[in-house]
Amino acid sequence: MKIHLCYVGKARDPHLNAVAAEYLKRAGRWVRCEMRSIEPARQDFFERYQGWRTILLDPGGQKLDTPAFVQLVRDAEMRGQDLAFLVGGAEGLPPGWRERADLLLSLSPLTMAHELARVVLAEQIYRALAMLHGHPYPR
Repeated sequence: MKIHLCYVGKARDPHLNAVAAEYLKRAGRWVRCEMRSIEPARQDFFERYQGWRTILLDPGGQKLDTPAFVQLVRDAEMRGQDLAFLVGGAEGLPPGWRERADLLLSLSPLTMAHELARVVLAEQIYRALAMLHGHPYPR
């Protein structure tokens, strides 16, 4: 299983980027995790991640609590299915991409900076994997 946390645009805040990278590094003890920037004008996210489960962050998306997010990761892990998450840029998601996603996910009803959303998502990925593998982190 692989997990990619993708984002539109450039990482501007090195501190928040480092925090997100640290959580994915920790999660890497159980699955291969990467964080990468994509440029929608140059690359189609869905072509790049064909065959993966594509999950786009969207304020109007499904709201999952931690146990439901853990179940999402557990199901993918049991199926050997790779997960590709996408955090939109300042302008949100590119037109037409919401309809192509396997799942639209809302992290919170609050508006937050895209870089902070990456940190929250990376931490939840790490938390879910830690819970699934009996690590004491999520106590």
